[in-house]
Amino acid sequence: MPQNRIQQPECRIQKGDRGMSRIQLIEPTMEYAEDIWQFRQEVMDSNDKDKFAGCGNLEQCSSAREWIDTMRLYKNTETCPQDKVPSSIFIAVRERDNRIVGIIDLRYHINHPILGTWGGHMGYYVRPSERKKGYAKEMVRQNLQHCRALHINKVLITCDEDNFASEKTILANGGIFEKCIEVDGDLIKRYWITLPV
Repeated sequence: MPQNRIQQPECRIQKGDRGMSRIQLIEPTMEYAEDIWQFRQEVMDSNDKDKFAGCGNLEQCSSAREWIDTMRLYKNTETCPQDKVPSSIFIAVRERDNRIVGIIDLRYHINHPILGTWGGHMGYYVRPSERKKGYAKEMVRQNLQHCRALHINKVLITCDEDNFASEKTILANGGIFEKCIEVDGDLIKRYWITLPV
């Protein structure tokens, strides 16, 4: 099957919000290798419960190149591992200093026992030093443009019941609460975002 292609939308933050600057979602390249590895270390050093959400296998990789090459394989239905679903991953780059502020992925479908239950169409992570600046909200907004390009009109996004920041991000992007489910003793909230056709 042909590789799924996503046209990059020209949708960026137009004004500041508590220190927020313009960002753009781009596919990771070796140009950002050093910052990718610094991002990884910052996540490793954090006390976050859900580390590396939306970051693919960054935690397991031994180098930025390995991660970039692996994520490229996921884009194509022919090279995506059989236990995964085709997906794209994006780094959120702040324009004024070319710094990675977050990572977000997009799964092309959720016909998968985990994704269809609690994983959803996308996961995202904002590096700890860049939080509370509105980046997660904008990352999801831009990723929803990618969903539209792939004709994914009903998007499932989930978050832990006590992850109020993520819940706020989902609601700000039009998320409608469906239900709460229990996964391995944790409560997960399911939200759907319906995009105009």
